[in-house]
Amino acid sequence: MKLIPLADRVVLKAMEAEETTKGGIILTSSAKEKPSVAEVISVGPGGMVDGKEVTMSVKPGDKVITDKYSGSNVKVGDDEFVIVRQGDILAIVE
Repeated sequence: MKLIPLADRVVLKAMEAEETTKGGIILTSSAKEKPSVAEVISVGPGGMVDGKEVTMSVKPGDKVITDKYSGSNVKVGDDEFVIVRQGDILAIVE
């Protein structure tokens, strides 16, 4: 199954959270924060959204930073994805 986002939506896959702290302490799954860095999996076509022309500025393969609580979580098979609006992406990581 393939996720194809509509309008200004972007499908992201969260990158793995750190398992240990810089001091070497191993974190349990409940102590880990939701990662804010994700990889762009697919991008919607943009176009007219809420009466404004939207041009997509991210592409599949980009690493991006998002707000921790933005988007909708979706599970497809064993994989988990987050679908966000392009406006919820804070930065592209180079």
